[in-house]
Amino acid sequence: MKKKLLFIISVLAMSTAVMAEDHVMAATKSAKEQTNVPKTLNLSLQEAQDYAIKQNRSLKNASLAVQEAYAARWQTIAAMLPQVDGSYSYSNYLGYSASMSMMGRDVKIDMPNVGAFGVTATVGINGQGIVGALLNNIAIDMKKISLEQSESQLRGSVMSSYVSVLALQSITNLLDSSLMNIQDLEAMTQHAVDAGAAEQTSADQIRVRVNTLKNSINVQKRSIELATNSLKVLLDVPVETELVLTEDINTVLSPERVINLLSENFAVENNLNYQLLKKQTDLAKTNVHMAGWAYGPTVSLAYNFSDQHYYGEGGMRMTPPNTVQVSVRMPLWSSGKRAAGVVEKKIAYEEAKNTLSEMTDNLAIQYRQLCFNLTNAYETYLNEKENIDVAQRVFASATNKYKYGASSNMELTNASNDLINAQSSYVQAMLSLVNAQVELEDFLNN
Repeated sequence: MKKKLLFIISVLAMSTAVMAEDHVMAATKSAKEQTNVPKTLNLSLQEAQDYAIKQNRSLKNASLAVQEAYAARWQTIAAMLPQVDGSYSYSNYLGYSASMSMMGRDVKIDMPNVGAFGVTATVGINGQGIVGALLNNIAIDMKKISLEQSESQLRGSVMSSYVSVLALQSITNLLDSSLMNIQDLEAMTQHAVDAGAAEQTSADQIRVRVNTLKNSINVQKRSIELATNSLKVLLDVPVETELVLTEDINTVLSPERVINLLSENFAVENNLNYQLLKKQTDLAKTNVHMAGWAYGPTVSLAYNFSDQHYYGEGGMRMTPPNTVQVSVRMPLWSSGKRAAGVVEKKIAYEEAKNTLSEMTDNLAIQYRQLCFNLTNAYETYLNEKENIDVAQRVFASATNKYKYGASSNMELTNASNDLINAQSSYVQAMLSLVNAQVELEDFLNN
């Protein structure tokens, strides 16, 4: 029996060592994945979202929380399964002899050294333990929903950052093209001034336009850097990694995606916030049963095996080697404590049901508002897109007229300012459209 016990302990120790080694290897693997990121990442929007889901550490923590909930459930179940404990003790009486009086004379009895081995197996079941396992199941579902929410929010954040970079890059390209045109005008005007055909004031005014456009381009480039760094944070890649976005802005903000999104039917059961609140309501209902089982009995079964070995002569075995014990414990009186606990949980359950009903009504209103926001953002985007095309044509026309002396500096200045303002409004319209689209997709759990 002792050899069997030592064998079991050895197996458990080896298993613990293997598990610890697995955890170390997993942590080392994660660190290697972080250092093995390529210097250049070519990503479409979908690839960027998938990469973020795989790499983001906050999302990894949310996934670990699900595993943690599974471990907690197993602890609750295991508490109702047989629990086996082993023990071994050795007693050395250091040559002590006990004195006893027998038939009128003193008798000395040597106390031999003794080794005692025991195994105890117990199991206890009650209603609260069973309901506790059900509570753990609900907790697991809630963790899974929270993980899904985190994934959805991360996808939306990646999309917003991705589109921000694309939008700023497209605006910078437009400004670069405009700068090249007005720089040609500056050179042409300066030649006219040098030849005495124009005044220096004209050249200076165009130079102001050149500097204004250069400043706008520098602002856009700094904004691109900021948006790119934000995207790197979401992707959890080193700052020195170069991101190449392969998606086109017109593909991401296509009319088909908006129309398909607006045409989807809203089912409240698919909304993640509703699902989470529904699970919280189920949790409150199960807590009522948990409180009610405080009146229930607890049934326990125990088996005990003990063996003693005496090292030397003498010794008396006073303890039976096998013992079985069955017990039932029933609560009788708690001065109203259990009853108050049941009432408290019932009230909490009614509150949860009212909150769920209120959210159901509010979600229908919120859906209509999000659809309105997306429709409005899309219409604004189309208008601003047309405005920037018009402003671009007006600026090109003013530039050509100025070349041939058919327009003034004032007209060229106004056209340049209108172009810069139209580009700024266009960027804001794109970002508003993306945010409205992300909010509705997240709401519909797409």
